[in-house]
Amino acid sequence: MRLSEAAKLPKLEHPGDAGLDLYANEDTTLKPMERKLIGTGISISFERGYEAQVRPKSGLALEHGITILNTPGTIDSGYRGEVKVIAINLGDREYRIEKGKKICQLVFSSVEEPEIEEARSLEESPRGKGGFGSTGLH
Repeated sequence: MRLSEAAKLPKLEHPGDAGLDLYANEDTTLKPMERKLIGTGISISFERGYEAQVRPKSGLALEHGITILNTPGTIDSGYRGEVKVIAINLGDREYRIEKGKKICQLVFSSVEEPEIEEARSLEESPRGKGGFGSTGLH
């Protein structure tokens, strides 16, 4: 649903693409290392059992250092507010975000709703408690 007349609806650029392009619905400038919440001017609705993931555009990342924080950002099936993205400029020059231009992409993925059950202990595994670099780099 468009929240403003100027908002652009998500679009697949090519048949078979996984991500729909999302478009900025505002003009702003991102200075190097600056982050801003950018509105898309749309709200979405989709079936329970799915999530929408907001992901960076590879061209923006490579050419300008623009990426999306909290990636992938999850939009739950029950959310009905405006789709917004947390953009950051990791480049060394200002980047102008223009209304109506691509800012990120939206990918849908199925999700499970697990039943949570408290346990008094967990079964052993070969990995055990190893994490955060425990396997090394070589």
